[in-house]
Amino acid sequence: MRATTVFSQLIPLLSVFTPAVLSAGLPQKIHGVNLGSWLVLEAWMLPQEWQDMGGQHCNDCSTCIATEFAFAQAYPKTVDKIFDGHWTTWFNQADVDALVDAGINTVRIPLGYWIIEALVDRRTEFYPRGGLKHLRRGLQQLNKAGIVAILDHHALPGVAAVNQQFSGRCTSSPQFYTDYNYHRALVWTSVMTVLSHVDSAFANVVSIEAVNEPIMDATQTPGYGDFQKNFVKVIRATEFLLGVPTPGLGSTPAPNNGNFTAMLPQVNQPIFTAEIRAALLEAFPILLQLGVVGLSKKRTQLVTNFMDVNWQYNAPANPADAAIGPQGYDNHLYYVFGGVADANPEAYMRHICNLDRVQNDAALGNSPLWFGEWGLPVQFNTTDDFLRMWGDAQKMAYSKGAGWIFWNFKIEKSELAGDLSREWSYLDGVRNGLLTKDPSKYFNPNVCDPYIGPASSSAPPESSTTSAPASSSTSDVPASTTTTVSAEPSSAEVSSAVAATPSSSTSA
Repeated sequence: MRATTVFSQLIPLLSVFTPAVLSAGLPQKIHGVNLGSWLVLEAWMLPQEWQDMGGQHCNDCSTCIATEFAFAQAYPKTVDKIFDGHWTTWFNQADVDALVDAGINTVRIPLGYWIIEALVDRRTEFYPRGGLKHLRRGLQQLNKAGIVAILDHHALPGVAAVNQQFSGRCTSSPQFYTDYNYHRALVWTSVMTVLSHVDSAFANVVSIEAVNEPIMDATQTPGYGDFQKNFVKVIRATEFLLGVPTPGLGSTPAPNNGNFTAMLPQVNQPIFTAEIRAALLEAFPILLQLGVVGLSKKRTQLVTNFMDVNWQYNAPANPADAAIGPQGYDNHLYYVFGGVADANPEAYMRHICNLDRVQNDAALGNSPLWFGEWGLPVQFNTTDDFLRMWGDAQKMAYSKGAGWIFWNFKIEKSELAGDLSREWSYLDGVRNGLLTKDPSKYFNPNVCDPYIGPASSSAPPESSTTSAPASSSTSDVPASTTTTVSAEPSSAEVSSAVAATPSSSTSA
């Protein structure tokens, strides 16, 4: 079928429904949390619930029922019902109310490609169904609360990381970095772009993130630079067809009684490459199946979002080269799994207080930069007083950029989870006095003063007014410690961290 014929069919159909106008965009300063383990479940974050659901725990997550893929494969008849219960209880109105009370203005929502069910090859891929309904529900609740959302493509088709729960499937052979799966990710992106502009439930979505934590070694991610460019193009091409002003293309006028002939020459603009046309062609029937068609009102573009160029090593592509319109950059920084600073309080404080990541990224065009994952976990036994200093210093460093998004909004509190919530739950951090109630404030605005500049003997030792040792930590998946970037932890790393760290006497 000719591309012009496809678009001539697509545009009048998109005019059937007119949505509400999207909110203006990202806050001036992001104070956010991740909604981790909601629509992409990570068993380490809710070990008791996972066990009760029928899941298992193991050091090598590829050898047991430790992921959504393995669970759906093991329980094909009951997986949808069981996950519906999880989606309902893990994030709901009570959590939204708690986020509002804590002053949160942004959430990052990790999503798997399988939330768009038509993209799943049910012959070889196994995932729960029904998540989109809960995403819509959660977005509506967040929108009413005035909280904006970043949709994070956390778990990619084919799997983008090695043996990580956050990928949805644990495997030693990720297949995302192939033409076939890059294409599926582009179709997913086009569908989510239309939803973000047309579905009123998505009115507070302001950004879509292309890939969560790609493999750090760029030699292992062939074609990723081209995918970055196509990711931006497919969003802008989709927006163009929805009538959203697009740099270099202008805006597409709304069809008048189906007369869209004047728009067709513009469809031949360079942004509509063969790959982009193919992705749009595959996205459209999915949208019809979802019952989502319409024209966007005149609104701002979505912010395209990538992990920053310094996330990878070995001559990675620079995502700044892909930008068309507003674009933001994401960096994740965890100290607890090593590779960042020596394992002692002064080294941590000196490193974070002299952090130059925002400036270094800006020099490469990666600005604005926000820190989309971070937490309080450390590699050593510590006190509540130090964790307050540690939280202040991190917030201060990350606020030099566009802001921060804590991992995670909550962690299960159970005997099996131990002390994880002390350092990995933002809401518990606020409740326990480790993080300020107002996210823009600090317990000590001068916390970094003794640590700025070269090392000296004047830096004060860690406070010892409380005796609570640090708890273990965990988040999505770690990648490599060969660079100074620390990634999300694996379940095995979490388990070892738990075993190595005494329980805190101040567990929430």
